[in-house]
Order: sequence, then C-alpha cells, then structure tokens
Amino acid sequence: MEPEYILKMEKISKEYFGNQVLKNVSLLVKKGEIHALVGENGAGKSTLMNILFGMPVIHSTGGFNGSVSLDGKPVEIASPLAAMENGIGMVHQEFMLIPSFTITENIKIGREICNPGFASRLLRTKYLEKINMVKMAQDSRIALDHVGMGIDEYARVAGLPIGYQQFIEIAREIDKTGIKVLVFDEPTAVLTESEANQLMNVMRRIASEGISIIFITHRLEEVMAVADTITVLRDGELVGIRKNHETSVEELAEMMIGRHIESMAGKETTDRDIRFDKLALETKNFYVDMPGEYVKGINLEVRQGEIFGIGGLAGQGKIGIPNGIMGLFPAEGQVKLFGKELNLNNMGEALKNQAAFVSEDRRGVGLLLEDSIELNIVFSAMQTQNQYLKKIGFLTQINKTEIHDFAQRMIKTLDIRCTGSKQHVGSLSGGNQQKVCLAKALALNPRILFVSEPTRGIDIGAKKLVLNELLKLNREKGVTIVMISSELVELRSICDRIAIVSDGKLVQILPPDASDVDFGLAMSGTHTKEVAND
Repeated sequence: MEPEYILKMEKISKEYFGNQVLKNVSLLVKKGEIHALVGENGAGKSTLMNILFGMPVIHSTGGFNGSVSLDGKPVEIASPLAAMENGIGMVHQEFMLIPSFTITENIKIGREICNPGFASRLLRTKYLEKINMVKMAQDSRIALDHVGMGIDEYARVAGLPIGYQQFIEIAREIDKTGIKVLVFDEPTAVLTESEANQLMNVMRRIASEGISIIFITHRLEEVMAVADTITVLRDGELVGIRKNHETSVEELAEMMIGRHIESMAGKETTDRDIRFDKLALETKNFYVDMPGEYVKGINLEVRQGEIFGIGGLAGQGKIGIPNGIMGLFPAEGQVKLFGKELNLNNMGEALKNQAAFVSEDRRGVGLLLEDSIELNIVFSAMQTQNQYLKKIGFLTQINKTEIHDFAQRMIKTLDIRCTGSKQHVGSLSGGNQQKVCLAKALALNPRILFVSEPTRGIDIGAKKLVLNELLKLNREKGVTIVMISSELVELRSICDRIAIVSDGKLVQILPPDASDVDFGLAMSGTHTKEVAND
C-alpha cells in the first residue's frame, strides 16, 4: 500500500546563532500534487527547503530538529548529492548555472554521457571515456522542448536574459531521472506573464506524470491558479494548510502577514510638480548590445519629476535600456541626463551625473555578497561621490559612525530583515537583498533613479513597501524614476506614463489607465495610434 504522502517533514525546528527561524513546522506533500509554500520574506520557507535539499549551511550551523521521510521511509539528507540520490530536485531562486558553459553542458553537468574508447577499455578506467556531446544535446533538446524553449542547445549561457536562464534551470531538473519531488523557488519572479503561464502549464504536466512539486512564490494569484494545497508560514511557524477550493487570495495574504493587506500602492495625483518643459532623460537613436535584450534605435523623453514605466515581454529589450545607459553593455547613440550628453563608453559616467541604478541581477551586478549590509549600502556613494569619508590631516578615513547611522535608517525604512547592519549580504533572503540594492541606490541621492524589476522575489507585504518608497522619493524629494518591470499591474499602479518595448523598439507610450486591450496589443508589437511622448 502506497503511503498517503510522498514527503513528510515533521516538527522541523532550526536555530541560527540564537535566532529561532523555524519552530515545529510540518510540510506534508502528496504524490503528483502541486503544493504551494507561501509566506513573507523571513518566514522560513528557504530554510525549510535548505533542510530538504541538504544544503551545507544547515549542517555547518548545528543541523536541525525534526524528521524527514520519503515514500514512508525516514531519510537523512546530509548534502545536495544525497537529496538528488533520494529523488529530490530543486530550481533555486538564485541561478546555479555556469555562464561560460553551453546550455547542454549546464543541463548535463554531473550526469555526462560517455562512450568507452580504446584507451579506456585497455586501461579499464572510465576516466578516459569520451563525452558523447551528440546524445547529451539530444537529451537537452527534449528537456528544452518540455519547457517550451526554442533556443539552440549549443548556445552559451553567458549573456542570456534572466528569464531564459530560469527555464534552463528547470530543463536541467526535468532531464534528471528518478525525480520524486521537485522544488520551484520563486520560478516566475523573473518571468513575464506569458512566460509564467507557460511555466505553470509545464508544472501541471510534470505533476500529471506523478512528480510532486513544491511551489514557493509570492504571487498568490499563481498559487490559486495552479496549486492543489497551500501551506502558509509566518515568522518561522506554521499558520495553516488550505486546499485550493477552501481559500482565497485575500485569506492567504492575511495569513501570511497577520493583518489585512491593502491593494497595490496607488498614485496620489495632488500637488504634482512634473516640469513638462524640462527633461530628465533623453535618448536618440539609442542602441544597446545586450545579448537577449538588444535595443534597436529607441527615442525616449522622460520628464523631470515623473515616474516613467518601461514594460514588455522578456527578451524584447526593456532591460537593455537602463543597462546601456549605465554603461554595463556596449551602447551607441545619444543619451542626455538633465541636458548633459553622456559618454556611453565610460561605465561610471551616469553615476557621476546624478543617476542611480537598481539592477535586475542583484547578485551579479548589485551586491558584494561577502561584505556587510552597511558597506554594500554606501560603497557606490563612497567610490563616486566621496561620501561617508572624513579627513584627518592628510589622511582620508571611512566615517564609520555616519555609515552605521545611515544603514540603520535604511534597515528601518525598508524593513530589511537582518540580525544587524554588520550581517553579510550573502546570508540574507533574496527579497532582503533586493531591499539592500534599493538602499544602495538611495545613498547616492540621485536626481534620476533607474529601477529594473524592483520587486523581484519580494513578498506581498514588502512589495507594497518598496513601491510606496519609490512614490515617496518621487513625491517628497522630486526624484525622477524610470521603472522597468515585467509586472504591468505594478507599472500601472504608480507610473505616470508607460512605454512598451517589443523587438528592441519603442511600440507605444500609454497612460496607466489605458485599456487592457491597448496594453496587450502593444506588448505583442502592435500599437493602436502613433507613438508619442505626450
């Protein structure tokens, strides 16, 4: 007789340096079901999954209390290898791909297909066998097709859009044999709406094949669309378990944060001071050579004092715009900030001209993972503006008191969940790392702030906090904000105008209250009227 649950994690408790992060939490998953695990950042979701996957951080900090069983049998998972041997796969929120490798090499790494040759037979050793790249590529093609990716399996991962990398991660797990439980950690955080729908169809197909899925996400609408069962955590404790048909988005949100969730941040239209005769940003015939996000001759005008949104599907060029302006990828054409033309070949040019950037790739571009929260927050301001420094005679020293005070203020303002400003950023949850990136940008006191996917991986409560902080910066300090996002609902909630980009080109600039049809047509590359900056 088969056990009722394929996976049972019972009475799991975990402590980090005196901080209790899990308190008698249980997770029960049936065979072939999609089981959503939801909660705010810091609720304990990642720690619970780290235990399931045998991550070293668990065992190097004293282990955990509680029990884990698979197929009705107790198991001890001391490493990720042991997890994989027991049929557990994980698609991590932060990608585990090797950029210099091809897609095939990333999918098959550790499971290479080899053929014996003359030397290996003669010496009776597998170490001299020849890798069968053709068969590996064939397997990779099948896995990529399974997730709806038409990309060449021989392409290198380096430079691919983040959305593409997410699907490659999933293809790698699908390619493995003997998988019983597959964990998806924020899989749609970097995907557009159409890509997210595609992924949910993939998840349903996987579950129909008898593989159980643990779906970790902050997007409650997706939970209601695809999950069979939902487990809710709050502050390291189990709040409740709900069947899909027994609950609603509103109830789940209240369970997650312990209070009624208000709607997405809304614009206040009073006392607006958009200087329609002055431009904060102007681009003419602007091209950016960012692989997967090419920009092809875009002309834009952003007014001083407005919140300007840029939307579009993944790989269509919207992310390339801020990356090109900030000098992170080769660009050409004309870009002016507050009337001054930038030298696009100089990476630090935009920073020196009162611009700041919150990248969509927080780990690769935005953060020094092995350094403290406070150093991460002030590092760019120290380097480009000589802030947080003090002169003592002929010597220049770091002003530790000023740095600490500012970091503490940012931690409180943005609700960065941490043990203190000295904590290493690499040990924070993904959502809290994103808040540090925003604090880092604010330390520059910018006149114009570019924010790319600002709420990626952030829970429903923190998402509203970040959007409100952007509104506050704009309304109270007059900072011009250019917000690039795959989330149309977020763009429409706080932006004054929204530019839609498709195939590297500007399709249309729409008001936030334009119809869904207008936005849908623009996203597909079709506009209903002439593009204008009005």
